[in-house]
Amino acid sequence: MRIGTRKSAMALAQTDEIARQLVRASPGLAVEIVRFETTGDIDQTGKLLPHGGKGGAFVGQIRAAMLSGELQAAMHSLKDMPGNEDTPGLVIGATLSRDPPSDALVLRPGLSLEDFRRARGKGFRIGTNAVRRAAYARRLFPEAEIIHYRGAADTRVRKLDNAELQRLPDGGAVGPADALIMARSGLERVGLAGRIAYEFSVREMLPAVGQGIVAVECSARDFATRQTLSLIDDPIAHACADAEREVLWVLNGHCNSPIAGHAEIRGADMSITASVLDHAGSRIIETSRSGAADRPRELGRAVGLELLAKGAAEIIERSRPD
Repeated sequence: MRIGTRKSAMALAQTDEIARQLVRASPGLAVEIVRFETTGDIDQTGKLLPHGGKGGAFVGQIRAAMLSGELQAAMHSLKDMPGNEDTPGLVIGATLSRDPPSDALVLRPGLSLEDFRRARGKGFRIGTNAVRRAAYARRLFPEAEIIHYRGAADTRVRKLDNAELQRLPDGGAVGPADALIMARSGLERVGLAGRIAYEFSVREMLPAVGQGIVAVECSARDFATRQTLSLIDDPIAHACADAEREVLWVLNGHCNSPIAGHAEIRGADMSITASVLDHAGSRIIETSRSGAADRPRELGRAVGLELLAKGAAEIIERSRPD
């Protein structure tokens, strides 16, 4: 089985885990990891939108290789897979057990959490490329300056430690950053969990849809691969992914939309909370629902429709680029 992945340290760590689980579940299976340098990896300066958002920047080339038959499967961080569009002929064949979905604060050397919190961020720069994180950061640290910050997880931490400027598409630069907001699971994957100064609760900073879930995509008609992938599929993570991504589908959210969503399963019940924020973080629409865990898409659809009824479409459209 040839599995496609990005070249970043985190992507390779996630794909290695898929390979380990596949070989353990299907002894004798030969797994080949095929590395891709995607558009989003090559351009570490610009924003993702000109590349087609996260979908075009990080998954488009790998998906094309699957559709052409070069690959049997592909690893994706679920949060990087567009939720407002389908790729005909491809399906998610498996999701691994969910890693912690929360976001974390990473501080530059010499800056203490106590000093940062006492100042409410005043005089400090927080780096992130995620519009959702930026919107929440403006609510939590209204005195801080939020700056555009790109790069793989380990690259971002290195730039923070070295006080490097972040180059901008127009040739300018911002920074250096004093703090970063990153996914806890990503930091753990690249061995940097020790840099977490503070972990945001789900209530403080609702995660991105699919955050912490590794998805394995394959051809819908490749039933042999689908059967093999089913051996490593975590049904709880898969159901949560279905519910959260249904919210994105209903909202027709794009990569510039600050949309968050998180589902949990306890016993036979699922609960899901989703929100839509404006870029300034000054307005937030949030809703929560509970229902049967075996009907995840139905529950996600209900949450998405309730957000629309509360005015989410207006916020999303305002954030949509011309």
